[in-house]
Amino acid sequence: MNSFKKAINNAHLSRFRFYFQIASFVLLIYGGYLAINIGDQLPTFACIFSEHRGGSCYLLGLQHQMGTPWSSYFSGRGIGILVGLLTFIGLFLVFNKAWCGFVCPLGTVQDWLTILRNKFKIRYGGYSEPVFQRLSKIKYILLALLILIPMAIGNSFFGLATLNHDFGVPFCQICPGRTLLPIFSGDFSQLAIDLSSKTKMVFTALGLLITGIFLAGSFIKKRFFCLFCPMSAFHYIFAKAALLRLNKDGAKCTRCGNCYRACDVGIRAIADDLEHKNIVKDDCMMCLKCVEMCPEQGCLQVKFLGVPVFEATEDGFFKRMRGRDDAK
Repeated sequence: MNSFKKAINNAHLSRFRFYFQIASFVLLIYGGYLAINIGDQLPTFACIFSEHRGGSCYLLGLQHQMGTPWSSYFSGRGIGILVGLLTFIGLFLVFNKAWCGFVCPLGTVQDWLTILRNKFKIRYGGYSEPVFQRLSKIKYILLALLILIPMAIGNSFFGLATLNHDFGVPFCQICPGRTLLPIFSGDFSQLAIDLSSKTKMVFTALGLLITGIFLAGSFIKKRFFCLFCPMSAFHYIFAKAALLRLNKDGAKCTRCGNCYRACDVGIRAIADDLEHKNIVKDDCMMCLKCVEMCPEQGCLQVKFLGVPVFEATEDGFFKRMRGRDDAK
């Protein structure tokens, strides 16, 4: 048992993650070809606009459901809404924010862009960390709007009932997943401005603009879009109750900064915080690179139901470093 545990802790988890991301991407983008559908309440982007998808993002259903009149919440429809929410929460609680780091197709596309940038030796642009920290609050604003706008329309708040159906799923209209993910199935139809109505014209134009920012931002900062993702904000609401945890023993930390330098979204608190045991922050995607890069025995641990499944070890750190040197 100890030899098995040692093999896991010494493993190159990033390699496993790379192939797991590919498998997840294939399932979520092409699963429909094999009549695979793992549900419509997934806590990750699996865009409804991808015709042959293997599952669907919960945010679309959430926006539709928030447009339900208050009276319907106390009917059979209300039970359906509750079941959908509980399914989403249940799926999330099993894997926590690893849905972002291991499964999300948009996250995978961003990681592929990073690989492409590295191959062409394109350096990241300069940016101010405090500015990005402030901008990352946008994801909470987007989360609030994608809930409140459909709710206001469905319940005639502020006279918004007169708005047309195009406002019913506001985030999906501007999400880069709508424009980018169907491309991998050969569908380029979302890369156009819809002129059939003023509302659709504005939304589709804005969606193309945000897609451009998504692509350009990937050459400024790793996992650029993740900092503004409302799904990530929704995750964080339930993260502390998740079964999969990322824990830190502050007494073992030497503040070497390896974890911070390895973090794709630049979470400094992972290195500086010596007090909190649970260090899954709102921007964390649980890619677990920080654990791989930590040389202090047991300082960082990944636990499932309280049982360590992957932890920082000195042997594992140096083995992975030797592997990097050999690959150069």
